[in-house]
Amino acid sequence: MAFSNEQLERYSRHIILKEIGVRGQKKLLNAKVLIIGAGGLGAPAAMYLAAAGVGTIGIADADAVDLSNLQRQVIHSTNDLGKPKVESARETMEAINPDVKVVTYHEFISSYNILDIIKDYDFVLDGTDNFPAKFLINDACVMAQKPFCHAGIIRFRGQLMTYVPGEGPCYRCVFKNPPPKDAVPTCKQAGVIGAMAGVIGCLQAMEAVKFITGAGELLTGKLLTYDALTNNFHTVKLPAHVANCPVCGDHPTITQLIDYEQAVCELKKG
Repeated sequence: MAFSNEQLERYSRHIILKEIGVRGQKKLLNAKVLIIGAGGLGAPAAMYLAAAGVGTIGIADADAVDLSNLQRQVIHSTNDLGKPKVESARETMEAINPDVKVVTYHEFISSYNILDIIKDYDFVLDGTDNFPAKFLINDACVMAQKPFCHAGIIRFRGQLMTYVPGEGPCYRCVFKNPPPKDAVPTCKQAGVIGAMAGVIGCLQAMEAVKFITGAGELLTGKLLTYDALTNNFHTVKLPAHVANCPVCGDHPTITQLIDYEQAVCELKKG
C-alpha cells in the first residue's frame, strides 16, 4: 500500500513519530473500529479516529440529535437537530477525512444484534451512558474475544479501562452486576460538564490508536479515573485475573447475553 501525496501530508505528524511511522499509519488505514454511542464520549472519539485515518469506523446509535446534546456532543451542530445521530456523525467524520469509510447502525444495540455487529471490527469503544449497555458490550466482547475500551462520565468525573482477551480483567470483573434501578443518578439528574466528555472520549480514541499501532501501554489491568475539580488523574491497578468472574472466569456462568433494564448515564461512586 503506497500513500498518495495528499495522505503523506495529511498524516505527516503521525509518520514522523517513531512509535507510529509509515507502518503504524498503514495499520490505522487498514483497521476497523466500532463506536457504540454517538453521544458525549463517542463524539470526540469518532472525530479523532476519523482524523487519525482509521480506515473503517462503525458508529451505532438509535437516537436523534436534540438541543440538550449540543453542550457536550461536539460532532453534532444546531443544524443537525432532529437528525439521526449516526447520520450527523457520519457527515462530520467524512468532512474531516474522506479516506475514512463510516458504517452506520441506526438501531438499539441489544443481545439480538450485538454479536453480529461487532464481529467484523478489530476494536470496540463503549460510548454508552447506561449500565445495561455497558454490561452487554462487555459480555459480548468477552464472548467474541474482542478488545474494547469502557468509559463513563458524570458531573466532573470520568473513568476508563481497556479489556484485551487474555491480558486482564473485564468490566464485569470490576463492577460485578448492574446496580438496582434508580440507585445511581443519571446525567440528566446529576448533570455533566461538557468538556469531561471530550477528555474521556479522546482518551478512548487514544486507546484504540495504541491498540492498532502497538504504541505505548494500554489500560489493561488498570482503571483510570479523572476528577476535573481537583485536576487529579488516578490509576487503580486491577487484579490480573478474577477466577470467579461469571463471564471471563475459570468457570463462566453467564453464557448467554442479557438485556438488563436500567436508567441511563452512570459512573460508579467511591
